[in-house]
Amino acid sequence: MAAPGGSTVLSPDHAASFSPVAPGEGTLQYSLIMEHLVGDKRRPVEVIPGGLGGIPTPIKPDEQKMMERVMESCGFKAALACVGGSPFGGAFGVFTAGIDTNVGFDPKDPYRTPSAREVLKDMGQRGMSYAKNFAIVGAMFSCTECLVESVSMVAGLYI
Repeated sequence: MAAPGGSTVLSPDHAASFSPVAPGEGTLQYSLIMEHLVGDKRRPVEVIPGGLGGIPTPIKPDEQKMMERVMESCGFKAALACVGGSPFGGAFGVFTAGIDTNVGFDPKDPYRTPSAREVLKDMGQRGMSYAKNFAIVGAMFSCTECLVESVSMVAGLYI
């Protein structure tokens, strides 16, 4: 252990021998570091308004602002839900028609075996029906949710 008045440092000239060093030379003075980090000499941090945590963000051009307004509108959200819900509904309808054992059967003649064309036609009709229903329900839900959110933001309500 080094003496309180000084410390020993390995000199580059003599790798095996130690030489005493005067206080303040080659040693870290934690009190000076602490003054710069915590004390009166601390520099204030300049925070540029903008992004998260003071990270500067570039100014958005008018085209980008317009596209954000369009994409955040209730009409765009409803149209997106309609376009997105239609394929999911169609796939779900074809899947459920494939599981259903009564697809393609004629209620007037239950003993007749349906042809592949009749089964595929029935599966297609069910898929289209489900696609329309999913698209309508998705658009209605999305539009209603967006309108409620818009009204509550204007009124200052948090629902």
